[in-house]
Amino acid sequence: MTRIDCFKAYDVRGRVPEELDEDIAYRIGRGYAAFVKPRTVAVGRDIRLSSPAIMAAVVKGLTDSGVDVLDIGVGGTELSYFATFNRKLDGGIMVTASHNPPNYNGMKFVREESRPISADTGLQDIKALAERNEFAAPTKLGSVTKVNILPDYIEHLLSYVDLGSLAPLKIVVNAGNGGAGPIIDLLEPHLPFKFIKVFHEPDGTFPNGVPNPMIEGNRKVTTDRIRAEKADLGIAWDGDYDRCFFFDEHGQFIEGYYIVGLLAKTFLEKSRGERIVHDPRLTWNTLDLVAKGGGKAVESKSGHAFIKQKMREVDAVYGGEMSAHHYFRKFSYADSGMIPWLSITELMSQSKKSLSALVGERMRAYPASGEINRKVQNAPAVIAAVEAKYTPSAIAVERVDGLSVEYKDWRFNLRSSNTEPLLRLNVESRGDDALMRAKTAELLAVLGGEPG
Repeated sequence: MTRIDCFKAYDVRGRVPEELDEDIAYRIGRGYAAFVKPRTVAVGRDIRLSSPAIMAAVVKGLTDSGVDVLDIGVGGTELSYFATFNRKLDGGIMVTASHNPPNYNGMKFVREESRPISADTGLQDIKALAERNEFAAPTKLGSVTKVNILPDYIEHLLSYVDLGSLAPLKIVVNAGNGGAGPIIDLLEPHLPFKFIKVFHEPDGTFPNGVPNPMIEGNRKVTTDRIRAEKADLGIAWDGDYDRCFFFDEHGQFIEGYYIVGLLAKTFLEKSRGERIVHDPRLTWNTLDLVAKGGGKAVESKSGHAFIKQKMREVDAVYGGEMSAHHYFRKFSYADSGMIPWLSITELMSQSKKSLSALVGERMRAYPASGEINRKVQNAPAVIAAVEAKYTPSAIAVERVDGLSVEYKDWRFNLRSSNTEPLLRLNVESRGDDALMRAKTAELLAVLGGEPG
């Protein structure tokens, strides 16, 4: 039995060819078919140079298992989600390594209705089947059909906004040479916006660096262009564009936390009384906006599989994580990196307010530290020390995801990384930036370690 090391908590991700090659990809295709037992599966790929060969191997694994494949071509992860639920297929696979370096590749998997497959819902089973590699010889080969789902996908995206209400905004769009550029080009004729395009052409060598706007150094080019062009807004994406990141008209990067609140507000204005799912890391701004919008906030553990499951349970219209993942009921509860910016531009157009005006008030009302990573030697011991120091005098203590501790005027969440020796800290306060900063410094002193 060959050990396969590229399976992670939510997907497959590894260096090519050291951890992921065509033989492993073929076995994963066979393992997926044996576990899911699908009749028809959508398969697509991102723009990486290794993706055509990896995808071909996965497709062969599926067809050798008697599965019919719809080849949806090149695009972002959400294209496989869309194809799966739109065509009522039995599953979808996207060959992608998102924001990892060029020598990486991987896969993301869903089953019917774009339900996620992660470590606790089948990924480990697929891994075990692929490692064992004991598959029956094909009795019937599946077919491969190339399909163009982009027209239906674009039409679906545009259905989220009232096109007639959109103002002629000037928007800097930074695709990071990932997959978002061609989608912007397809949307452009339908929208009144002027797009200023940065690193727009897909290029699997990533000549301008890995497309990951979470890296602070990657933001400068977007900020500089917004200021030079006097643009109304800036948007940047990761490689497979399932996350989008916002910059205001001054070029300031907006923390994902405040975007969650804005999107919740937008969807509740269209339909009061809906449920909104959020993660536990930073909550007060979201809770306040959901209450004011007549909605019901529902907390979920962080991570796409947990958020999607909770959204299905409560039939939430929208779910958001501060990590820039945004989920939509009409998108089969899956995440999209295109729907958020369309919704935000609609809000800006209808309210006649800039993004800085929309989020500035919220940032002052609930100042937050943003997520701070710390490398520590013994994460459980550090968390225990924090718990002993802070929980006795707290108003509320939660353990939905890590440790959340709440006081009258400030709160924090401390989580341990699933994959690295890291602690992740988030602190917020009620309208007191100095208090938030002081408590953040205090907690970091307790955590020790070094920046992660």
